[in-house]
Amino acid sequence: MIALTRSPLAGILFLVAGIAMFAVQDLIIKQLSATYPLSQAMVIRSLVAMPLIYGLVLASGDARRIFAPGWGWLVLRGVILFLCYAAYYVAMAALPLATTVALYFSAPLMIVALSVMVLGDRVSLPRWAAVAVGFGGVLLMLRPGSALFDWAAVLPVLSGLCYAVSMVLARLQGSRHSAAVLAFHGNLVFLVGAVALATLLGPESAGSVTHAGLAFLTRAWVMPLWQDLALLGFCGVIAAMGLTLLNEAYRIAPSATVAPFEYTALLWGVIYGWAFWGDWPDAIGWAGICIIVGAGLFLLLRDPATQPA
Repeated sequence: MIALTRSPLAGILFLVAGIAMFAVQDLIIKQLSATYPLSQAMVIRSLVAMPLIYGLVLASGDARRIFAPGWGWLVLRGVILFLCYAAYYVAMAALPLATTVALYFSAPLMIVALSVMVLGDRVSLPRWAAVAVGFGGVLLMLRPGSALFDWAAVLPVLSGLCYAVSMVLARLQGSRHSAAVLAFHGNLVFLVGAVALATLLGPESAGSVTHAGLAFLTRAWVMPLWQDLALLGFCGVIAAMGLTLLNEAYRIAPSATVAPFEYTALLWGVIYGWAFWGDWPDAIGWAGICIIVGAGLFLLLRDPATQPA
């Protein structure tokens, strides 16, 4: 990979490949969410990913920095990311995949707002306007007050908020910790958090729960079929490989070049949702998706950190 350093095209390809891999993970988890609980899926995924991510830490030469000063902030960031992905997966079990992904991409809008409140960044009027328009798209997709409103639609927005907070924390940490160390702590918290979630909810089955998202959260553990166990384990491989691809993308290419391609996740959400569940956004859904994506791309392309001096 060293030979590809500073290659924008290679960075784009790495990022698109990483996003495609994580889209497969979303597909697997949504497919199995009607049978297994969230905590069980996350435990299996994290156990498989742990040695792979630790291998990345060793390869980066940062094994001694896993518990370097400031690691407590990494644990806090891991807890926030655990809440982020737990909310995302619960929503994904109940909502069309494209809707979940689109609402999650409200995160760039929240990052702008948090950067002002926490980091003291200055934001231009056009970027504030983009944030306002983007949240209008979020409200359009949420449809509050209508018969089509589902409380689970709030969860991907909450997930986006948690992701935004985790990104601000990562920025506050600066360059003190490598991406591999960040990933290690995140995965460790995922494992501990999933076990705690299973313990808190207890062994009782959620057989009387009819909402798909709530059932995914509260369902009792079951003995998995070997093929399902393999799929959940593969999610751990995806987590390690996908993270490596995304990190490499941002290492070898400017963020302004590769970041807009994060939105290819929406393409996979629409394709998989239609192919496996027959979901297709209606006119209002498409309008909300276009508004959120347009606002997010505007913010990414107008980020002062990515503009030439």
